[in-house]
Parts: sequence; structure tokens; C-alpha cells
Amino acid sequence: MALSCSFPPGPDTVEHVALAESLGYERAWLYDSPALYFDVWATLARVADRCDSIGLGTSVIVPRLRHIAVTASAVAQIAHLAPGRFTLGVGAGFTGARTLGEKPMRWDRIVDFTEALRALWRGEAVEWEGKVIELMYDREHLPVLPFEVPIWFGAEGPKGLDAARRAADGVLSIRLGPSGFDQVGRIITGTVLDEGESADADRVWAAAGHAAATRYHLAYEMGVDMSGLPNAEEWRASIEALPEAERHLVLHSGHVTSVSAHDTAFVPREAVAALTFTGTVETLRERAARMAAKGVTELIYQPAGPDIPRELEAFARLREEVAA
Repeated sequence: MALSCSFPPGPDTVEHVALAESLGYERAWLYDSPALYFDVWATLARVADRCDSIGLGTSVIVPRLRHIAVTASAVAQIAHLAPGRFTLGVGAGFTGARTLGEKPMRWDRIVDFTEALRALWRGEAVEWEGKVIELMYDREHLPVLPFEVPIWFGAEGPKGLDAARRAADGVLSIRLGPSGFDQVGRIITGTVLDEGESADADRVWAAAGHAAATRYHLAYEMGVDMSGLPNAEEWRASIEALPEAERHLVLHSGHVTSVSAHDTAFVPREAVAALTFTGTVETLRERAARMAAKGVTELIYQPAGPDIPRELEAFARLREEVAA
């Protein structure tokens, strides 16, 4: 099982990916939520120029955020800068759409989007939204067509997984690995504990409190039972007391980067140990092995908190343990 990493694009992401490359991480996936983070394509281009060997990917773009030709051209540039190293992750839309007050896309539309993208990369004309479009590159000026890149779907439920089986090369998941896929990336968040360190310590909360809070965000937005989450009723009541038109702004504040003021008030610290990938190297190695046994082929760790290098270096030790 490969060990990769993921990042919400920001001012230091290029340096963080360069460090991950030096530590032996397989791939760096970058998030695409324009209301929360820097632009994913600009950041990927900077990373591709800086790093020579680490794989790159999006986790995940939401098709409705950009015209298909814009996405097709952006992928062409990254594939040119990092030949053979780029994977396009596509999803229906969680924070990328929800932070804008939008609902997720229909999966059949995402399949159509994927098929049209591949045709554009082959240099073909396609009909999209009632218009015939094509990447009309001057082959002397931009001799990049045709090309291919793998496409993975960020899918969790049965409809998304069915779409992935029809149209994707792999799956990105925040749950245990779905069956029936050769390539499954499991995104995890948390922190490696130092020897003797408590899971409710200040450093742990700064590095992994966001991961516990995200479980509340996901459960609420997906409409699933929240009764297993500590203090869930109070958390939900506080969110639902907000004006509906602005609720998403509070709900996703600090998503996967920090714990918002709202979540600090309602998410208890003990949720970190219960809900995140947090523990000693030994315990996390055992958890990683169980994930591999369930079909996960790539464990994707997203570091957070004030010391990202520390988090990446700690998980690199996990990689050494898994390899051993």
C-alpha cells in the first residue's frame, strides 16, 4: 500500500509538497474548494515546476465550478509540466460546492463530463451544453494533443461508486475501501502521537481537532445519523439555529485546516481519539494494515496544524514501519 499526502492549497503548499517528495511520499493530492483555499491549478503548476518525481492529483475538482474547456486546458498544462505524474480526481461536490451554497452534481452528469474530457484530450470535437467545442491548439504552438491522464472519482455512496465502475480508473474515499476497484485511495486525517503524549493534548488538538470536526460536517451534509458523535445534538442545534441562507458559511469555516470557533465550542477533545486517524506509530501501522486488507491501495494523509513538516515527517516513519 502506497503512502501519499494531500493538501488544501495555500502559501506554503509548494514547500510542503517538496518536503513530502524528499520523504518518499508517493503522490500529493491537492484540494479544490475555491471559497476556502488558493486555486488548485495555479498551485499544481508551481508544484510541477518545483518537484521532479512525486505524483500529483486533484482531490477533487467539481465540474460545475469551471467550463469543461477550462478544465481540459488546465489538465493539459499540468500533464505537460509533469508528464506521467498527474491524476485527475473528480467529484460531485462537497466543500467545493457546499461552501457556495450549491448542491452536489448528479453522477450521470459527471460521467458525461469525464467522457467529454477524454475526447477533448484526444483532439476531438464534442457537443457540450448545446455547443460544439474543441481544444483548437495550434499543433506547432502546443504540440500536446493527444494525451491521456488517469481519472479517479471521489465517491462514497452507491450511485457514485456505480459511476466510478463505469467511467473511472480509481476511487478516492474517506471511508473504508469500496470493493471492486483496482485503485482505491483512502484519505485520512489525524496525527502521530509522541511517546507518552495524550490524545487530548494541546498539540494534538491543533493538529487533529479539525479532523474530528470534519466528521460532524460530513454527517450533517450527508443527512446520516449523528447519534454516535459526541455532543452531536448540541452541535446540530447550534448549526440549525443559524439563518439557512448563511448556514454553510459557519458549517464549513476552517474545513480541514483548523477548528472554527463554532466547532471549538461544541466538539469535545475526546472526539479526536474516537474519530480520527490518531495514535502511536504502532497503532496506526495496525490500522493501516487493516485498510490494506480491505482493498485500500493508497493511504492519503492530510497534515494540518501549525507544524506541517512535523506531521509529514511523523507519517514518513509510519511509511517505514509499513514497508518493514
